[in-house]
Amino acid sequence: MKLFTRYNRILMIISLFGLLLIGFLFYQMLVYYIDRQIDHDLVEEVMEVKEFSAKGNFYQPHEFEDLVVQYKKIKKASPSSSYADTLFYNPLKHREETARYLKTELELVGQPYQVLVIASKFERQEQIRIICLIILIPVMLLFALVLLVNRILLRKIWTPFEQLLKNITAFNINHERPYEPVEMPVAEFRQLNQVLVELSGKVKSDYNEIKLFTENASHEMMTPLAVINSKLDNMLQSNVLGKEDGETLVELYKATSRLTKLNQSLLLLVKIDNNLLQDEEKIHLKSLIEEKQIYFQELITERNISVETNVADVSIFASRQLLEILINNLFSNVIRHNYGGGKIEISLGGREIVFANTGHNKALDPEKIFDRFYKDNASEGTGLGLAILKQICNRQHYQLDYSYHQDLHTFTIKFNAQ
Repeated sequence: MKLFTRYNRILMIISLFGLLLIGFLFYQMLVYYIDRQIDHDLVEEVMEVKEFSAKGNFYQPHEFEDLVVQYKKIKKASPSSSYADTLFYNPLKHREETARYLKTELELVGQPYQVLVIASKFERQEQIRIICLIILIPVMLLFALVLLVNRILLRKIWTPFEQLLKNITAFNINHERPYEPVEMPVAEFRQLNQVLVELSGKVKSDYNEIKLFTENASHEMMTPLAVINSKLDNMLQSNVLGKEDGETLVELYKATSRLTKLNQSLLLLVKIDNNLLQDEEKIHLKSLIEEKQIYFQELITERNISVETNVADVSIFASRQLLEILINNLFSNVIRHNYGGGKIEISLGGREIVFANTGHNKALDPEKIFDRFYKDNASEGTGLGLAILKQICNRQHYQLDYSYHQDLHTFTIKFNAQ
């Protein structure tokens, strides 16, 4: 939920609750005031009863008054009075109405009587409803106006902040275009914008320095490694070395070759991490898989590995360089971690590509298999092949899964075919 929406919702809930509470208290105060006024009128009616009794008469209210006075003879009068609400039949209007009564005991014309004076509350309740409506309607209109003005003002205040978020989202350290500042009417937002401008500049500067250092370091390492490999190759081809010296040189050659692969893999990961391989084009996956199968056919034949393919004619839009690296790594992985006489299954459908292979090991840990430098002790690889695979899938928004079923290590890549 957006902050603006959340704020408006909380404001409306609190305001409505406050209005209901104030309305309820206001209504109760009006009812209390009306009851006190009716009680005062009832006392005056009792005084009228006493005055008429002094003249030897029983008091009866006028026909137009919503009053009823009832007399009941009792054995003995006690000085007590009670007030309460009740329902009574109004003989003048021929209907039942809410009312308030006063019950007291008096000596009238020399006899003890219980006097019950009942006053209708109907008219006064109608007055309360009218008063509440007269107050409620303007208050509700004012409340709606305040909410509308508040919404307009908040939207005007928060619009630059939304633009700020858009600029942050659009900012890319790989592009030359710097972060675009936003004009802010609020001091706190201006401060936030200034911090973002300074932070984006520092991030871009640090990124360019790290990128330059990584590229220079990788290229500088490639030159001496190439020289070492060349010298070792020449020495291995000479006939002046002894058996032990030759074995030592072979180990050195393997180590430098591995170091070269490691350097190339790390450089490739840096390029993928920094999204430097973005060229997209329409690629026929079937043709690419068949091309790579021919490329790796010598290794497949050498290890007597059988290959079963079920490849549909599928095309996708992607970076050719990244996709070639992905297919290369899949082929390399299913061949390297296979055993002689094993098998490879390759299938390509409308939404996924699957590479499965037999292997010496049982199921691998799916939580760690794509971690950098994770490998088993018997592996001679760099431990970066599957990490590169995972990083490419992340950049291309593909889903990469690993499973082990029927003695087959299966890697499934799901994508959107076009």
